[in-house]
Amino acid sequence: MLHIKSAKYLSGYKLWIAFDDGTSGEVDLANELKGSMFEPLKDLAEFQNVTVDPELETIVWPNGADLAPEFLKALQSKQSV
Repeated sequence: MLHIKSAKYLSGYKLWIAFDDGTSGEVDLANELKGSMFEPLKDLAEFQNVTVDPELETIVWPNGADLAPEFLKALQSKQSV
């Protein structure tokens, strides 16, 4: 099972994410913030509050939004092509 070890806000809706499989890279979530849970994250001040939950081992925000590591890995792979 894939987990996120660390995440860092870069700029805009971009994060640098390190996975527990030894890979890392930039992920742009600008086009992925859809639905009521992610609507508040369109405010960059809120988006920047991203952290890694130690139990879930994925990125989370204070409003309860989170994204699965597998989704982020697939998105990162797609965006780095």
